[in-house]
Amino acid sequence: MTWDAYHAAEHFTMRTARLIDRHRFAYHFQSGPAAPIRSALAAYRNLDGGYGNGLDPDMRGHASQPAAIAIALRYLDELGPIPHNIGTGACQFLANVCDPDGSVPFVLPTIRHTEAAPWFLETEDFSGRLDITALICGYLHKHHITHPWRDTATAYCWKRVDTLAWTDPHEAIGVCAFLQHAPNRTRALRAVNRLSTMIRAVIDVHPRAEGGAHTPLDLVPDPHHIARPLFTDAEISRNLDVFEEQQRADGGWDAAPGHWDPAATLEREGIRTIQRLRVLRAYGRIGTYLPQPRRDR
Repeated sequence: MTWDAYHAAEHFTMRTARLIDRHRFAYHFQSGPAAPIRSALAAYRNLDGGYGNGLDPDMRGHASQPAAIAIALRYLDELGPIPHNIGTGACQFLANVCDPDGSVPFVLPTIRHTEAAPWFLETEDFSGRLDITALICGYLHKHHITHPWRDTATAYCWKRVDTLAWTDPHEAIGVCAFLQHAPNRTRALRAVNRLSTMIRAVIDVHPRAEGGAHTPLDLVPDPHHIARPLFTDAEISRNLDVFEEQQRADGGWDAAPGHWDPAATLEREGIRTIQRLRVLRAYGRIGTYLPQPRRDR
């Protein structure tokens, strides 16, 4: 990635992204501090221990949602250890809304009473799902956050993973995030090997420059990911080329398909631009002229 392309992405982020994502950009690419990110994220947290208030750009309501909790944990994970009180607070909220087996839905019925993307407002099935449950459990295990809900949800994830006969891109991403950090490493590696064929079948290994599909780099955002061996070096290299080709003239990257509100689209594009830059740097496509993130707490 050229300096001009990076500089265009910087200008795009400073021009259009939310405050929290501007701070994330500064942290990841300009040696900015972590404290402003934590402060901005705290504004999205509710008294029930969950997150809402538009942290997910497609969910504009105040109420806590499991999907927003996953975003919050991802942002905190980028900074270092997730504070134990925040992790256990999220677990307590999830324990109050989960199914008996510990699984949680992507969104709760409260979504129907808010401003949100049509695909969320039209949700009819609010039963627990493997994708979001596994994703959240992965972060909790990575940061050694213990809670009875985490243990129940972990048992659910293992039961579902061991019996999967097919999957989809969202579920594959969540499952691999869980397996990346599950404490039983032998079992996790065995599961990845068993699922490898079906995971490759639902990932667009040969992407097009116009985007719109889930690529190997959406599944394996860095070379050390547990699912990295599922793809050849040539496949990863080609996908990195496409990521660079997809950058627009204004410096940003398109958000995922499904534009329902201009503000939500701009916010998602800011998030996507930072995500693409982080992947490109993880695989060595952004030069060493960029500083590394600070690890201050």
